Amino acid sequence: MKVSPRGNFLKILPLLAVSLLFITAADNKPPALPQEVPVPKVHEPPAGNIPPQKLGDTPVPEPRPHKKGDAEPDADKKTEPVTAPATAPLPTENPEQPDEKTPADKGESEKQEIPATAPVPTENPKEPDEVSKDQKPLPPAEAPKPDEAKPGEKPTTPEEKAKPGENPPEPEEKSEPKYLPDPRSNEPRADTMPAEELACRARIKDLGVEFEEHKPESDPAGCAMPWPITVKSLGKTIELAPDALMNCTLAEASARFAKDVISPAAKAAYGEELKSISQASAYVCRPRNGTKKLSEHAFGNALDIAQFTLSKDTKIDVEPAPDEKAAKFLAEIRKAACGPFKTVLGPGSDADHSLHFHFDLAPRKHGGTFCQ
Repeated sequence: MKVSPRGNFLKILPLLAVSLLFITAADNKPPALPQEVPVPKVHEPPAGNIPPQKLGDTPVPEPRPHKKGDAEPDADKKTEPVTAPATAPLPTENPEQPDEKTPADKGESEKQEIPATAPVPTENPKEPDEVSKDQKPLPPAEAPKPDEAKPGEKPTTPEEKAKPGENPPEPEEKSEPKYLPDPRSNEPRADTMPAEELACRARIKDLGVEFEEHKPESDPAGCAMPWPITVKSLGKTIELAPDALMNCTLAEASARFAKDVISPAAKAAYGEELKSISQASAYVCRPRNGTKKLSEHAFGNALDIAQFTLSKDTKIDVEPAPDEKAAKFLAEIRKAACGPFKTVLGPGSDADHSLHFHFDLAPRKHGGTFCQ
């Protein structure tokens, strides 16, 4: 009878199952355990860094608990616990490399005790005026020049310079002339009175002028009057108030003008005699208004008249808008003054002369006059 392959396989199948069971049983046997539990090897501590009292006892692991199916250990053989030595053995130094340290030694040696408070490093004091390396000093705008002494002056020594904390001396400003020069400013004064001055004084005495001699007048600005007089009256009956300081030439011209022009004009207009003249200015060291040229007042060569008083106490003021009678009187005097005086100014000339007449003897070329 012919057997099919399937039938053969069915016959072999029970044999294969039995073989598989034996193989599985062999693989499930528990492994054999050692009779003694191995003790881990203790690493020796580095020499000298950790004291023995800090090491303590080395912990010993407990034996593994017994399980069912495991082989029982031999009861006669007992495992003795391993104790660490009381002191750690010091490692022997290598004579060939006495200075070489192991990595562990290096790590431990680098560990230092940390202080309670960190020390503060001392700062390196820097000079207050220290300039950093990267910063370059700026060049001075102008090179300093040594002090040079002017002719006739003593050179400045370092001791004479300003000390720290003191204000440096202010440089002396070059003084410009206050007024423009005039030839009469530097005219020398003779030791004795010149003949023309003596003759002038004789003439004004004949006119009845009351005066007194006065000390010379001079000023660094250029004002000068070498032979002045103080005039108190312009005639025997014509008072000058207040007293006026002027040169003798102006006193003579004023006295003659008062006698020959003002007195007759007052008699004709008011029927009264001229009693007094009120002056507003005579000698004053100043320039002309708005200029640096010295005024004729600076040489006692000008007289300002502000009022006329007549014998019956009639007062005539020099003003821009007087009454009709006063206007006619003032106009007559103003017109007649241009000639005896070289400069005549009054109301209408400018604002500075709106309240007085200005009469002066300014020296002009060819004896010319300026009248407004």
